[in-house]
Amino acid sequence: MEKAIFEAQDICLNFGGLKAVQNFNLAMARNELVGLIGPNGAGKTTVFNIITGAYKPHQGSLSFRNRQISGLKSYQISKLGISRTFQNIRLFPGLTVLDNVLVACHQHTSHTLSDSILRTRKFFWDEKVIREKSLALLAIFGLEQLRDELAGNLPYGQQRRLEIVRALATDPQLLLLDEPAAGMNPQETSSLMQLIKKIREQFDLTILLIEHDMKVIMGICQRILVLDYGVTIAEGPPEQIRKDPKVIEAYLGEATQAT
Repeated sequence: MEKAIFEAQDICLNFGGLKAVQNFNLAMARNELVGLIGPNGAGKTTVFNIITGAYKPHQGSLSFRNRQISGLKSYQISKLGISRTFQNIRLFPGLTVLDNVLVACHQHTSHTLSDSILRTRKFFWDEKVIREKSLALLAIFGLEQLRDELAGNLPYGQQRRLEIVRALATDPQLLLLDEPAAGMNPQETSSLMQLIKKIREQFDLTILLIEHDMKVIMGICQRILVLDYGVTIAEGPPEQIRKDPKVIEAYLGEATQAT
Protein backbone atom coordinates (compact mmCIF):
# COMPACT_ATOMS: atom_id res chain seq x y z
CA MET A 1 0.00 0.00 0.00
CA GLU A 2 1.19 3.54 -0.75
CA LYS A 3 2.05 5.88 2.10
CA ALA A 4 -0.86 6.15 4.51
CA ILE A 5 -2.85 9.38 4.74
CA PHE A 6 -4.28 8.17 8.07
CA GLU A 7 -2.87 5.74 10.61
CA ALA A 8 -4.06 4.42 13.97
CA GLN A 9 -1.50 2.47 15.96
CA ASP A 10 -2.29 0.26 18.96
CA ILE A 11 -5.32 2.29 20.03
CA CYS A 12 -6.89 1.23 23.33
CA LEU A 13 -9.82 2.74 25.22
CA ASN A 14 -11.44 1.50 28.41
CA PHE A 15 -14.66 2.58 30.07
CA GLY A 16 -14.03 1.54 33.65
CA GLY A 17 -13.51 -2.21 33.51
CA LEU A 18 -14.87 -2.46 29.97
CA LYS A 19 -12.24 -2.71 27.23
CA ALA A 20 -14.11 -0.89 24.46
CA VAL A 21 -11.26 -0.91 21.93
CA GLN A 22 -8.15 -3.05 22.17
CA ASN A 23 -4.98 -2.57 20.12
CA PHE A 24 -6.79 -1.17 17.11
CA ASN A 25 -4.58 -0.65 14.06
CA LEU A 26 -5.54 0.84 10.73
CA ALA A 27 -3.58 2.44 7.89
CA MET A 28 -5.50 3.99 5.00
CA ALA A 29 -4.08 5.12 1.68
CA ARG A 30 -5.38 8.18 -0.12
CA ASN A 31 -8.70 7.55 -1.92
CA GLU A 32 -9.18 4.16 -0.24
CA LEU A 33 -12.65 3.03 0.87
CA VAL A 34 -12.55 0.81 3.94
CA GLY A 35 -15.47 -0.80 5.77
CA LEU A 36 -15.61 -1.26 9.54
CA ILE A 37 -18.13 -3.89 10.60
CA GLY A 38 -19.05 -6.00 13.60
CA PRO A 39 -21.99 -6.95 15.84
CA ASN A 40 -23.75 -4.29 17.92
CA GLY A 41 -21.50 -3.11 20.73
CA ALA A 42 -18.32 -4.19 18.94
CA GLY A 43 -16.70 -0.75 19.30
CA LYS A 44 -17.18 0.64 15.78
CA THR A 45 -18.65 4.04 16.67
CA THR A 46 -16.17 4.26 19.57
CA VAL A 47 -13.39 4.08 16.98
CA PHE A 48 -15.01 6.98 15.10
CA ASN A 49 -15.27 8.97 18.33
CA ILE A 50 -11.58 8.39 19.01
CA ILE A 51 -10.52 9.43 15.50
CA THR A 52 -12.59 12.64 15.65
CA GLY A 53 -11.43 13.65 19.13
CA ALA A 54 -14.63 12.97 21.09
CA TYR A 55 -12.77 10.32 23.12
CA LYS A 56 -9.10 10.34 24.08
CA PRO A 57 -7.51 6.87 23.88
CA HIS A 58 -5.68 5.52 26.89
CA GLN A 59 -2.98 4.10 24.65
CA GLY A 60 -1.74 4.41 21.10
CA SER A 61 -1.38 7.17 18.52
CA LEU A 62 -3.27 8.69 15.60
CA SER A 63 -1.69 10.45 12.65
CA PHE A 64 -3.23 12.24 9.70
CA ARG A 65 -1.17 13.52 6.77
CA ASN A 66 2.02 12.93 8.78
CA ARG A 67 0.76 14.93 11.76
CA GLN A 68 -0.04 13.53 15.18
CA ILE A 69 -3.67 14.27 16.04
CA SER A 70 -3.92 12.36 19.32
CA GLY A 71 -5.24 14.73 21.98
CA LEU A 72 -6.53 17.40 19.58
CA LYS A 73 -10.03 18.82 20.00
CA SER A 74 -12.78 17.80 17.60
CA TYR A 75 -12.90 21.21 15.90
CA GLN A 76 -9.13 21.13 15.37
CA ILE A 77 -9.34 17.69 13.78
CA SER A 78 -12.18 18.87 11.55
CA LYS A 79 -10.14 21.84 10.34
CA LEU A 80 -7.28 19.50 9.45
CA GLY A 81 -9.57 17.60 7.07
CA ILE A 82 -11.42 14.83 8.94
CA SER A 83 -15.22 14.93 8.94
CA ARG A 84 -17.98 12.52 9.90
CA THR A 85 -21.66 11.73 9.89
CA PHE A 86 -23.51 10.18 12.81
CA GLN A 87 -25.48 7.00 13.41
CA ASN A 88 -28.31 9.18 14.76
CA ILE A 89 -28.90 12.13 12.43
CA ARG A 90 -27.67 15.41 13.95
CA LEU A 91 -28.95 18.07 11.61
CA PHE A 92 -30.33 21.38 12.84
CA PRO A 93 -34.02 20.61 12.22
CA GLY A 94 -35.17 24.20 12.71
CA LEU A 95 -32.76 25.58 10.10
CA THR A 96 -33.22 25.38 6.36
CA VAL A 97 -31.43 22.82 4.22
CA LEU A 98 -29.12 25.55 2.89
CA ASP A 99 -28.38 26.98 6.34
CA ASN A 100 -27.36 23.52 7.61
CA VAL A 101 -24.67 23.43 4.92
CA LEU A 102 -23.63 27.08 5.35
CA VAL A 103 -22.94 26.45 9.03
CA ALA A 104 -20.38 23.78 8.10
CA CYS A 105 -18.71 26.02 5.51
CA HIS A 106 -18.01 28.80 7.99
CA GLN A 107 -15.05 27.04 9.64
CA HIS A 108 -12.97 27.89 6.56
CA THR A 109 -14.03 31.53 6.12
CA SER A 110 -11.39 34.22 6.61
CA HIS A 111 -13.47 37.24 7.66
CA THR A 112 -13.33 38.40 11.27
CA LEU A 113 -16.04 39.28 13.78
CA SER A 114 -15.42 42.95 12.97
CA ASP A 115 -15.98 42.21 9.27
CA SER A 116 -19.32 40.61 10.17
CA ILE A 117 -20.44 43.52 12.35
CA LEU A 118 -19.32 46.21 9.89
CA ARG A 119 -20.51 44.24 6.85
CA THR A 120 -17.22 44.77 5.03
CA ARG A 121 -16.44 43.78 1.46
CA LYS A 122 -14.52 40.76 2.78
CA PHE A 123 -17.59 39.58 4.70
CA PHE A 124 -19.85 39.78 1.66
CA TRP A 125 -17.26 38.04 -0.54
CA ASP A 126 -16.91 35.14 1.89
CA GLU A 127 -20.69 34.80 2.18
CA LYS A 128 -21.04 34.74 -1.61
CA VAL A 129 -18.35 32.06 -1.98
CA ILE A 130 -19.75 29.72 0.67
CA ARG A 131 -23.31 30.13 -0.60
CA GLU A 132 -22.25 29.15 -4.12
CA LYS A 133 -20.27 26.22 -2.73
CA SER A 134 -23.22 25.06 -0.61
CA LEU A 135 -25.67 25.21 -3.50
CA ALA A 136 -23.25 23.29 -5.71
CA LEU A 137 -22.99 20.52 -3.10
CA LEU A 138 -26.76 20.38 -2.69
CA ALA A 139 -27.11 20.05 -6.48
CA ILE A 140 -24.80 17.01 -6.51
CA PHE A 141 -27.11 15.30 -4.02
CA GLY A 142 -30.33 16.38 -5.71
CA LEU A 143 -31.28 18.68 -2.84
CA GLU A 144 -30.84 22.13 -4.39
CA GLN A 145 -34.58 22.65 -4.96
CA LEU A 146 -35.16 21.98 -1.25
CA ARG A 147 -32.68 24.61 -0.06
CA ASP A 148 -35.38 26.72 1.69
CA GLU A 149 -37.14 23.74 3.29
CA LEU A 150 -36.61 23.13 7.01
CA ALA A 151 -34.22 20.20 7.47
CA GLY A 152 -36.56 18.60 9.98
CA ASN A 153 -39.30 18.39 7.35
CA LEU A 154 -37.27 16.29 4.93
CA PRO A 155 -37.97 12.56 4.49
CA TYR A 156 -35.51 10.35 6.35
CA GLY A 157 -33.48 9.36 3.29
CA GLN A 158 -33.00 13.00 2.26
CA GLN A 159 -31.93 13.91 5.79
CA ARG A 160 -29.23 11.24 5.52
CA ARG A 161 -28.05 12.75 2.24
CA LEU A 162 -28.07 16.26 3.72
CA GLU A 163 -25.87 15.09 6.58
CA ILE A 164 -23.30 13.85 4.08
CA VAL A 165 -23.51 17.19 2.23
CA ARG A 166 -22.83 19.01 5.48
CA ALA A 167 -19.81 16.80 6.18
CA LEU A 168 -18.45 17.49 2.67
CA ALA A 169 -18.88 21.25 3.22
CA THR A 170 -15.98 21.14 5.70
CA ASP A 171 -13.62 20.14 2.84
CA PRO A 172 -12.53 16.80 4.30
CA GLN A 173 -9.86 14.49 2.94
CA LEU A 174 -10.93 11.68 5.28
CA LEU A 175 -14.70 11.14 5.56
CA LEU A 176 -16.16 8.87 8.25
CA LEU A 177 -19.67 7.60 7.47
CA ASP A 178 -21.52 6.03 10.41
CA GLU A 179 -24.31 3.79 9.07
CA PRO A 180 -25.38 6.09 6.22
CA ALA A 181 -27.86 3.50 4.88
CA ALA A 182 -29.66 3.03 8.21
CA GLY A 183 -33.42 3.30 7.75
CA MET A 184 -33.26 3.48 3.97
CA ASN A 185 -35.32 1.33 1.64
CA PRO A 186 -33.58 -0.86 -1.00
CA GLN A 187 -33.90 1.76 -3.74
CA GLU A 188 -32.47 4.50 -1.52
CA THR A 189 -29.66 2.17 -0.46
CA SER A 190 -28.67 1.41 -4.06
CA SER A 191 -28.70 5.12 -4.85
CA LEU A 192 -26.54 5.80 -1.79
CA MET A 193 -23.97 3.22 -2.88
CA GLN A 194 -23.57 4.93 -6.24
CA LEU A 195 -23.40 8.31 -4.55
CA ILE A 196 -20.59 7.22 -2.20
CA LYS A 197 -18.60 5.92 -5.17
CA LYS A 198 -19.22 9.20 -7.02
CA ILE A 199 -18.16 11.55 -4.22
CA ARG A 200 -15.09 9.43 -3.44
CA GLU A 201 -13.81 9.98 -6.96
CA GLN A 202 -15.11 13.54 -7.46
CA PHE A 203 -13.71 14.85 -4.16
CA ASP A 204 -10.67 12.52 -4.00
CA LEU A 205 -11.86 11.28 -0.61
CA THR A 206 -10.55 8.59 1.67
CA ILE A 207 -13.61 6.99 3.29
CA LEU A 208 -14.05 4.85 6.41
CA LEU A 209 -17.54 3.36 6.50
CA ILE A 210 -19.53 1.72 9.30
CA GLU A 211 -22.54 -0.14 7.97
CA HIS A 212 -24.74 -3.09 8.97
CA ASP A 213 -26.12 -3.54 5.46
CA MET A 214 -23.79 -6.15 3.99
CA LYS A 215 -24.93 -5.31 0.47
CA VAL A 216 -23.39 -1.87 0.92
CA ILE A 217 -20.22 -3.12 2.59
CA MET A 218 -19.55 -5.92 0.13
CA GLY A 219 -20.61 -3.82 -2.84
CA ILE A 220 -18.37 -0.75 -2.48
CA CYS A 221 -15.57 -1.39 0.06
CA GLN A 222 -12.08 -2.32 -1.10
CA ARG A 223 -11.08 -3.65 2.30
CA ILE A 224 -12.97 -4.57 5.45
CA LEU A 225 -12.04 -4.68 9.15
CA VAL A 226 -14.18 -6.70 11.55
CA LEU A 227 -14.44 -5.80 15.23
CA ASP A 228 -15.82 -8.02 17.98
CA TYR A 229 -15.81 -6.82 21.60
CA GLY A 230 -13.29 -4.12 20.66
CA VAL A 231 -10.83 -6.55 19.04
CA THR A 232 -10.05 -6.75 15.32
CA ILE A 233 -10.77 -10.36 14.41
CA ALA A 234 -10.37 -10.15 10.64
CA GLU A 235 -9.14 -7.82 7.89
CA GLY A 236 -9.11 -8.23 4.14
CA PRO A 237 -11.00 -7.85 0.85
CA PRO A 238 -14.77 -8.51 0.82
CA GLU A 239 -14.61 -12.06 -0.54
CA GLN A 240 -12.12 -13.09 2.14
CA ILE A 241 -14.21 -11.55 4.93
CA ARG A 242 -17.41 -13.15 3.64
CA LYS A 243 -15.93 -16.62 4.15
CA ASP A 244 -13.93 -16.03 7.34
CA PRO A 245 -15.05 -18.50 10.08
CA LYS A 246 -14.31 -15.97 12.88
CA VAL A 247 -16.55 -13.40 11.21
CA ILE A 248 -19.36 -15.91 10.72
CA GLU A 249 -19.09 -16.97 14.36
CA ALA A 250 -19.13 -13.36 15.61
CA TYR A 251 -22.32 -12.62 13.70
CA LEU A 252 -24.15 -15.93 14.24
CA GLY A 253 -22.92 -16.67 17.75
CA GLU A 254 -21.66 -20.11 16.87
CA ALA A 255 -18.86 -21.70 14.89
CA THR A 256 -19.99 -22.29 11.31
CA GLN A 257 -18.24 -24.02 8.46
CA ALA A 258 -17.74 -21.43 5.69
CA THR A 259 -18.64 -22.53 2.18
